[in-house]
This record gives sequence, structure tokens and C-alpha cells, in this order.
Amino acid sequence: MSKKPPHSNHCTVAFYNLENFFDAVNDPDTLDDDFTPKGFKKWTQRRFEKKSRKLAKAISRIGWDETHRPPVIVGVAEVENHQVIEWLLGQKPLSEWAYGFVHVDSPDERGIDTALLYDKGHFEVLEAEAIPLLIDNVNGERDLTRDILYVKGRLHGEKVHVFVNHWPSRRDGADETQYKRIEAAQVIINKIIDIDDEEANFIVMGDFNDDPNAPSIDLMMQTGKFINPWRKVLSPISGSANYKGKWSLFDQILLSHSFLNHQPGTHSFVKAAVFSPRLLKEWKGPYQGKPFRTFVGRKYLGGYSDHFPVYVIFKQH
Repeated sequence: MSKKPPHSNHCTVAFYNLENFFDAVNDPDTLDDDFTPKGFKKWTQRRFEKKSRKLAKAISRIGWDETHRPPVIVGVAEVENHQVIEWLLGQKPLSEWAYGFVHVDSPDERGIDTALLYDKGHFEVLEAEAIPLLIDNVNGERDLTRDILYVKGRLHGEKVHVFVNHWPSRRDGADETQYKRIEAAQVIINKIIDIDDEEANFIVMGDFNDDPNAPSIDLMMQTGKFINPWRKVLSPISGSANYKGKWSLFDQILLSHSFLNHQPGTHSFVKAAVFSPRLLKEWKGPYQGKPFRTFVGRKYLGGYSDHFPVYVIFKQH
């Protein structure tokens, strides 16, 4: 893909769950043994490098049709450490663009974190912090889950506050674990209250493990600060991930109402979409049309991820 100048004043902000983006090195401090050469997944350096190339290709194309360039901001989930991010950004065609990243190790037992990738020519980081999500399991033990990554920066000079999330899973049941995701939403709301700026631009992105109409997302909407374009995107026949034949739209990007203005020097919301080109799909068989993932169980498929990326397009005024 050749580098071409943008044909418009549009830019892309995206989120992508990278599905277990581990290196092949055993980390004694985390439960990453499956993703080692002798582990359950037989994860090798060669497989890691192949996945890196595929993900770099996929990320570079998100929003390309609308902007003629890769995204200016990409939140990612399920990255093991800063080394895998550096390797990813070193792959073509991402290496042809000036990407930086923000990553902080979180207490997740498996060692998977969130991170923010950004084009240095379009976004400037002012400050960043990992906001801990302190919740207990039903048995009273601490749930060692992912932190919420908070980044304050300037997008083309306009100040924005970005939250990158990977909320607690539904592994023990959607209803049984709902309280954890509601608490995650409340943590973000509390941070927004602390920021105390009526004019602030907020971007809350992530794999929320909840659809757009879930109580946790509803709690965010009840603040009156957000628009959620994903309620219109949600469909029984499509989504960002598919589990046992059922589509979900756990991957979303919530935007503050400030992105509906059109004043000079600001950004306005244009569209929201799931990025699901043929490139990222299974082409045949029982999983046809679904995300072309890296593994199904222990079977190696060599695909991209079990999630499609999601993105929004902004117009710069």
C-alpha cells in the first residue's frame, strides 16, 4: 500500500482487540505458558511474527477508504507487553508512519493489557495513567483484571481525553459478572467528574464485553455526556465478534456530545462502523463470514483476530 496524502480533512480513530497478542517468551510472572513453543498453543516466534505482519496490515487499512491514511489513534486490547507493540509498529506498512504508543503493565493474571497507538504527526500525548479497576469476585477474592488506560492529549491541537478499556469477561455468566462491568463504567464516570470540564472531549473505547444496550453502557449514557452510534450498528446478522454463531458488538467507541459541534479547530463525528473486509474474514467452511482468528481452541488457523476492529471517522474543522 503506497503512502498517499489525505484527500480530505477526515481522520480515523479505531479500536481493535488483537486476540492474545503474546510473544513466544515465557514470562514467569504471568499465566502465559500456553503461548510458548512447548505450551498448549505451541506458540512460536515464527507464528508471532506472522500474526504481527497480519495485524499491521489490518490496522493500516482501517478507515483507509474514507481518509486515505491509517488511523491517527488506535486503542488495542490483549497485548502482552511493550515489546510486542514495538514489533507490531515495526512491520510494514505501519513502519512507514510515525507511530508512538502508550502502554502500562496491568495486574491481569494472563498478562494481557490495553495500549494506545497514535500517529505522532496528528496526536500529542500530554499525560497518561493506568486507572486500576478494583473489584472482587463473588467469593470475595480480588479479580486481577485489566486497568483502564487513560490518555490526555491533543488531536490536531484540540484537547481530548481517551479511555482504552477491556472490561471483565462474561466467562462466569453474563448476569453473574454484570456488576464488574457496571463498576468499570462507574470508574470512568468518576474520572470524568474529576476532570470537571463541561467542554471536554471524551473518547471511551474498548472491548466492553457488553453490547450497546447493556446496563453498564446505559450507565455511561445516563450521564448525558455521550452519544453511542453503536446502537444503530448493532444487528443480529453482523457485529465485531461471533461466539457460537451469535454476533455481538462488545467493541465500541463512545463519544462526548462535544463531537457534534462544527466550530473551527474542532472535530465532528461523521460515522461509526465495524471494519470487516473480506481480508479479515473466514472465506469458507462453518465459520464463513466470521472473523479469521488465530486459533479455534488449540487448532492454529493463522488468522488475524477473533474480533473485527471498530472505528469512527472525524471531520476536522
